[in-house]
Amino acid sequence: MKKFLRNASGVGLVLLGIIGLILPIMPGWIFLIPGLMILAEEFPWLDRFLKKWIAWGKLKMARERQDKDKAGAEPPSPAV
Repeated sequence: MKKFLRNASGVGLVLLGIIGLILPIMPGWIFLIPGLMILAEEFPWLDRFLKKWIAWGKLKMARERQDKDKAGAEPPSPAV
């Protein structure tokens, strides 16, 4: 029964997240990500997908930080 309720809550959050992605009145990712994390404990393929997705997000954030640091590292203008 506990396993069923856990999976049902995960599916419910995923469905609510998908509705939120479609409708402009609520952010869907707030419900989608926890729902996927709940379901990932039951489905190994979803767990692997989420781990790859998280690694991709961390890599993208690190690259954006490097680009931002390079853009902000311009030499100061000479004092007059």
